[in-house]
Amino acid sequence: MSTTKEAGAPVTNQSFGIIKDPTIQQKDGYLDRTPWFQYIILSICFPMWGVAASLNDILITQFKAIFTLSDFASAFVQSAFYGGYFLIAIPASRVIRHSTYKTGLLIGLTFYIIGCSMFFPASHMATYSVFLASLFAIAVGLSFLETSANTYSSMIGPKDKATLRLNVSQTFYPLGSIAGILLGKYLIFTEGDALHVQLGDLEGEAKTQFAQEMLQRTLQPYMVIIAILVVLLLIIAITQFPHCKPLREGAKEAQASIGETLRYLAANAPFRKGIFAQFMYVGMQTAVWSFTIRLALTLDTSLNERAASNFMIGAFAAFFAGKFIANLLIARFDTDKVLLWYSILGMASVIYTVFVPNMSAVYMAIVTSGLFGPCWATIYARTLDTIEDKRHQETGGAVIVMSIIGGAVIPVIQGLVSDATGSLQFSFIVNLVCFAVVGWYFLTMLHAGKKVA
Repeated sequence: MSTTKEAGAPVTNQSFGIIKDPTIQQKDGYLDRTPWFQYIILSICFPMWGVAASLNDILITQFKAIFTLSDFASAFVQSAFYGGYFLIAIPASRVIRHSTYKTGLLIGLTFYIIGCSMFFPASHMATYSVFLASLFAIAVGLSFLETSANTYSSMIGPKDKATLRLNVSQTFYPLGSIAGILLGKYLIFTEGDALHVQLGDLEGEAKTQFAQEMLQRTLQPYMVIIAILVVLLLIIAITQFPHCKPLREGAKEAQASIGETLRYLAANAPFRKGIFAQFMYVGMQTAVWSFTIRLALTLDTSLNERAASNFMIGAFAAFFAGKFIANLLIARFDTDKVLLWYSILGMASVIYTVFVPNMSAVYMAIVTSGLFGPCWATIYARTLDTIEDKRHQETGGAVIVMSIIGGAVIPVIQGLVSDATGSLQFSFIVNLVCFAVVGWYFLTMLHAGKKVA
């Protein structure tokens, strides 16, 4: 329930459902303080797309062996997944624009459940394209979920804490990533020799039957995910959330057409710069995580998939630690300086991964994951903040989410480089270029901040 004092006055949100936590909404959509129950529930959504994304890294390794794919072809797991984000983000933003952030969350969770359920027929049809269609459906749900949750997390409280608030929510993301890898390790991967070795020892019907059994194992993590999603969907459905939408004439929400918004964003140079940086960052993050297990299997042929997945657990643990440390540093030091140093160290770690031909390169890839930590949330919040006319907020947030298409493009480029050079390790050079772009972005932001000061 919301009440308005007078025209142009802030809106007081008197009740948010399960817990009453009155806040005052400002005209730009931000709140005077954060309603903690709603913020915590919102933040719990973040690890749910971390689970899905990290399971892709498991599926790439599993599908490559079962369907006998090249590195280029196996990377299409990420193309289907992040392509869904790209196509649905703006439609999702328009739904949110004409309804609420809560509606976006509910739609996202519903499509996520549908996509996970599609793994059941996909495992029986046993074709790579059907699995890709299932991942695309999951991505449709996650596009709604991320378009809602990322922008909402930055808005659901005071404006001066927007970047920190989103970074804290994003800290939950690697917990989901770790959970996804653990589900994949114990429910999809098996003990014994690597899967391609086991398949190589079989022929005819025995090989077909074994491959079918391995595909059936991909169902099990998604059964667990569906159960969690249903509970989360019900909790959000019965909880009321503040609107956090820009206001005009008291409680009336300000509106803008899609054409007006796109023209505004296209003319916004800092916004375009942020989109490019986010595209390269997401592509780099996805590519490194897509091929870390494969890198371990390549450098140590005695490993199987289950053992090699431990390196991804380490990568996501490092990712979490990197986010946590960055939150502490950002609270004390200039945000752009912190991120610039993260980028410089990230470039150094990628160079090591590319050129040192032993297992220490895999450990350095884990360090690289730790240096990804604060990038997404900071670029997102900074880019969103360049939208001074808050009527364009939801669609602007959707366009930033669309930059996730980098996750569909960069892994494929890395796969092509790997196939062309015959060296998966050398293909990590693609990520050096990406980290350099991220570093350039924060360097320019640092200089821009000094000019303003």
